[in-house]
Amino acid sequence: MIVSDSTTLIILLDLDRIDLLSNLFPKIIIPKAVYREITFKRPIKQTNFIEVKQPKDSELLDTLNMLLDQGESEAIALALELKLKLIIDEKKGRKIAMNQGIEIIGLLGIIYLNIVKGFLNIPQAEEFLVSTISHGYRINQKLVNDMLWVAKKDI
Repeated sequence: MIVSDSTTLIILLDLDRIDLLSNLFPKIIIPKAVYREITFKRPIKQTNFIEVKQPKDSELLDTLNMLLDQGESEAIALALELKLKLIIDEKKGRKIAMNQGIEIIGLLGIIYLNIVKGFLNIPQAEEFLVSTISHGYRINQKLVNDMLWVAKKDI
């Protein structure tokens, strides 16, 4: 299981590639704020591997809410509470999560794992990333190139 913030989920849902998560994790846990963010534009198909759960530590949430948006705050608090890894892509949120001792992964890490586990080949991964960028999502090209280089060595 893993906890998720909204950015990666929104991208994968928009591009109809939620399978890139279900290939790797039996269950994704998201807080209510993330659920609201990912269903803002349209309802999602009720997948049996996404569970909505609310963190309990309101003091931690108050502190995190001073630094981050509500979805990131709740996702970090939930990952801490459940002692799970966290899917998060925003730089500030990643830094705060790592400072709390949370293991993190982002979209590129998910693509990398799909490559090394054989769910995607390199051309499919490159095509997906081009599609992601053409849909208006920003991804650092140097990070993309670095991930693909490492993936090519690891397969």
